[in-house]
Formats: sequence, C-alpha cells, structure tokens
Amino acid sequence: MTLDRRGFLAACSRAGIASPLLPGILYTLAAQAQEAAGTDQSKPPMITPEMIDQAAVLAGVGPFTAAQKQMMFDGLIDTNGSCKAIRKLNLPNSVAPAFVFHPQPAAKSLPDADCQTLPAPSAHETIGIDSVGGASAAPARMEDLAFATVSELGALLRARKITSLAITQMYLARLKRYDPQLYFVITLTEERALAQAKAADAEIAAGKYRGPLHGIPWGAKDLLAVKGYPTTWGAGGFEHQVIDEDATVVQRLDAAGAVLVAKLTLGALAMGDVWFGGRTRNPWNLRQGSSGSSAGPASAVAAGCVGFAIGSETLGSISSPSTRCGVTGLRPTFGFVPRTGAMALSWTMDKLGPIARSAEDCALVLSAICGPDGKDASVAPAAFNWHGAGDWRSLRIGYLKSGFDPIEPLASLKLPAAPAGETAEQKVKRERGNEERRAAHVRRAYDQRYDAAALDKLRAMGVNPIPMELPKLPYDAMVPLLTAEAAAAFDELTMTGRDRLLTAQGPEDWPNAFRVARFYPAVEYIQANRARTLAVEQVSALFRQVDILVTPTLGNQLVATNLTGHPALIVPNGLRGADAPRPPEIDTGDEDNIGGPGTPVSLTFLAGHYQDAKLAAFGRAYQQATGFDKLHPKLD
Repeated sequence: MTLDRRGFLAACSRAGIASPLLPGILYTLAAQAQEAAGTDQSKPPMITPEMIDQAAVLAGVGPFTAAQKQMMFDGLIDTNGSCKAIRKLNLPNSVAPAFVFHPQPAAKSLPDADCQTLPAPSAHETIGIDSVGGASAAPARMEDLAFATVSELGALLRARKITSLAITQMYLARLKRYDPQLYFVITLTEERALAQAKAADAEIAAGKYRGPLHGIPWGAKDLLAVKGYPTTWGAGGFEHQVIDEDATVVQRLDAAGAVLVAKLTLGALAMGDVWFGGRTRNPWNLRQGSSGSSAGPASAVAAGCVGFAIGSETLGSISSPSTRCGVTGLRPTFGFVPRTGAMALSWTMDKLGPIARSAEDCALVLSAICGPDGKDASVAPAAFNWHGAGDWRSLRIGYLKSGFDPIEPLASLKLPAAPAGETAEQKVKRERGNEERRAAHVRRAYDQRYDAAALDKLRAMGVNPIPMELPKLPYDAMVPLLTAEAAAAFDELTMTGRDRLLTAQGPEDWPNAFRVARFYPAVEYIQANRARTLAVEQVSALFRQVDILVTPTLGNQLVATNLTGHPALIVPNGLRGADAPRPPEIDTGDEDNIGGPGTPVSLTFLAGHYQDAKLAAFGRAYQQATGFDKLHPKLD
C-alpha cells in the first residue's frame, strides 16, 4: 500500500488511533525502507503490516489487531501531503509560529512607564580609575582602559578626556592580537566601527551626548544580523550568509551611540563553543573552551577586548560562558528585549541580553535595548526603571536552600555496578565513567565553599536570606519543547542533509537532536506546555515572598527559570585557589565547573518577571561589597 503523510494520518484517525506520533514514525520507516531499496524516491513509500507494528512500539500505542491494520490500509489514499506542501514554502528562520509565549501568570500586571536609562554622569562626578577629581584622568596608555567598565569609559568620553576613536582602535588592536589564542572573532566590523567612533567624537564635541553608551565599543554574538556583513550563526554551511537588515538590538545600540567593533563567535546554531572556525577559548585557561553558546561575547569581555557584548540564552547560553569566563551576564525576562533580526532557535525560550564587566554595565545596556519594536510579538511594554543608587536594603532576599546544602561524601556516591556478562570493553568504559563522576563530585564539593562564602558575605552586608525551594516539577521533561522548536526552525537543514556540514556530530549535538525531535508527539508538546504553565505560576509565587533569590548558577534553577522566563543575573564570585581539583585533560563541554586552580566561579541572582532592574541593583551592591567583578585574566 502506498501513502503520503496526510493520507496516513487521516486513515489512523478513522481507525481510532489517537497517538499523533505513530503516523510520523511509520511514514519515516517506510521512506527509509524505500531509500534502502533504491526505489523511485518521487513515488510515495510503501507501508507493510510489519512497519505498523514497529511504529506502534516506538509510539507507545497498540498493538493493533489484523482487522485494525486492514482498516488502516483500506482508508489510505494517495494525495499530496500537507507536510510536503508546507515545505515547498521554504519558510525562512525568521518566520515565527502563529502562537506567542508570555511568561506572566494570569492577572499579573507589568511595570509601567517606558524603558528608562540611568541619567548620564555629570562632569563633576567621580567614577573610577585613578580619580583626580571630576571625571577620571586619562591614563598614560590607552590600553590601561581595556578592562574599564562602561560607566568609567562613559565618564571619560563625556568629559572629553579620551576619544571614542582612540578606544575603538585600542579594542580593535586587542581583538586582532588575542584572536589567534582565543578564537572569539568571526568578523571584524572595522570600517563601520571607525566611522561610528569618529561620528561619536564629533557629536560629543558638539555637546550632543546621547547617553552612557555613546562612543563605547561593543561586540555582537554572530546570530544578530548586521547589514553589509555575514551573519554566520557560527555554523558550517552558513559562513557566507548575509541578512540585509540590522537586528533591532543593533539599531538601538546604534541610536545610543555605541560602536560595533566585531561579530563574535557562538557555538554552531547556538550550542556550545565549537563553531566552524574552531573552538572559542577561556581566557583564564586556554586549554579549555569558553563554554557557550555566547562563547565569543563572554571570552572577549573577559579578555578586555570590548566594552560590552550582546549574547543570547535559550538554556544556559549566557549563564554558562559568564561562569566560565568570570564576567557578568544579565539574562533578561523573556519578552523584554526584541529578537527581530536574531537567529531563532526556540521562539518560546530565546532571550537576548548583555554580557559585561559589572551589573551596572548590564543595566545601562539593557536600558538601551529593551521594549517593543512592533515586530517581535513576544515583547511586552514593560518598564526597566533603573536606579543604580536605589535602596537595595529594602529588598527581600531568599536563597534556594538545597543548592547550598553540603553534598554527600564521596564515599556515599552511588556508581553503576558491573552488570552480569560485562565484557572487557564495557568494563573499561564503565570504570572510566565512574572515575569522571568521582572527579565531578570532588569539584562540586570544592566549589561549594564559594557558595557558602557568598551567604556569609550577604549576612555581613546586613541581609538575612530566607531559605526557599523551587516547586517540585519535572522541569527536565519539558526541555523537549526546546528541541522540537529548534528542529522546526532548522527543518530544511535536516531534510536536505545539510546538517552534515555542522562541525559537531555527536549524540548530543544538533544534527542528532533535530532528528530525534521529529519523533516528539504534537500532543506531548502541548502537554509539556501545559506543565510549563504550572511552572510559571508556581515559580512566580516565590517572588511574592521575596524580591531576589540567590542560587548557585548550575542546577535545576537554570532549567526551571529558562522555561518560566524569569530573569537571572550571573556574577563572578571569586577565583578557585591553588588547592582546587585539577581540571580534566580534555574539556568535553559537558560541565561548566571544571576550571581548576585560578579560574572563576559564579553566583546567580533571580527575580520576578520584569524585575530586572532590582536584579541589577542588588548585583551592583554585591559587587561593590566583594570586588570580584574587577578580577581579570593575565593574557601576556
């Protein structure tokens, strides 16, 4: 019996088969059999009763009786399938589905007023480096400003102690110098940057000051479109892709007077730190990757090669590289920053946000890029009312207690035992896996001292953190929502076989993940979204009790809050000591906390939806109390 997807789906429905997974599996089995047999691919594939039985096992339905299978055959007709008709539209990545995710619980109000920027510092304010009264004095060497904050650079620029052209040339030189070590640049936007810097200097000289980002060089994760330059998405097969528009975020930073100096690396299609040109490196340990997928933005900020950068997060892509590279990352509330002109991976989870040297810098950048653009329907008209000097002591602070509880002793660690009939090869693999688990356990136990020290520091600041816990929900079981949407976003890549051009081809990488996602049932996608509604409501309830939640960066909260759309601020929390466990010889990319002696650790602050300004204010206070944001790697 020959069939197409549409005909088979209708036949299954008439036969009383409710699972939407089975038709897709069965059609795939038939198509694979057709390809293996070398038969005419233009004709519909042939289905056998055995294939129906195989598909039923994979779909978790059935078994079907002979009569049911005959009824299915009787109802199958040869028509043009709806899937094929839709594929002929060649939908670009920029076309979103006809549904929009809004993370706010029902009846929850948004902060009112427009996005607001922090007032620019006046010329008599003292803001940092080698202050001599008034704005900071210009350094003897421009490169002494490589690790200056946006606030410090902005004060010098406004006071005309330095020029945008000079710091732009300095950062361009550093990008060129350190890229051979760190592999963080995909495209330098040098011509554009020099023109922008000269224009900024002319405007500032004429008294036309645009605000705290005016004249500040920055870098864009290369999933943001910029006219006249490739937008590669870090992926093989897309190296020469040009998108003839500026992303909304790029337009807004242009309007703020910021200077784009480079398009920075991301792991291919926003996974990890491996891109078509190699692997972006951690400036604190060049043998390790910078983590991802905002690999280049975090590495370049940490290395003092840009004033700030824009990254993105779907499930850890700002949090992870900010942790590994020891920088400050602000993952905004979902629906705060428009993603127009950015590569889509998951329409209901993608978020754009700043990576910088301080929480205050992140706030200055977010204030310039937030708010609706009339194109990204997910963006709400919420305010970002940043008041850096506000009274953070009035905030109620909680902490996720289980994340700070001491982990079990190594001797109590449960490891897989040898199964009956284990081969020598299986034994070696099992023992290697067990050794890796022991090493990870030891590293986590070591890092917990930094988590505990953070709570002690908060108490010394006058905070009495309230113990709390995340609602107990199956967050990991909702993650296939991401891969299902990603597989749809890159459907053409899978269907044409162009996924073989991607550098990474392992079991956890996109090519395989996209294929597996095609077996995710539509009904289960909807059920997971319904579970996600519970997660949004229950996690949001925590922020009716506290304003800020303190948590280790890794763990369940990372998955939970990406699903619920809550904002997160990731801040450096010190450097591991000389007694830290040695890192593994090979960085597989599976863990973030492998750094070893002299590498950074992080802490995360969470807040309610659209309470990003509170996050930044509390983060600023913590950084003023600790100074960890001032640490930077020694590259020479």
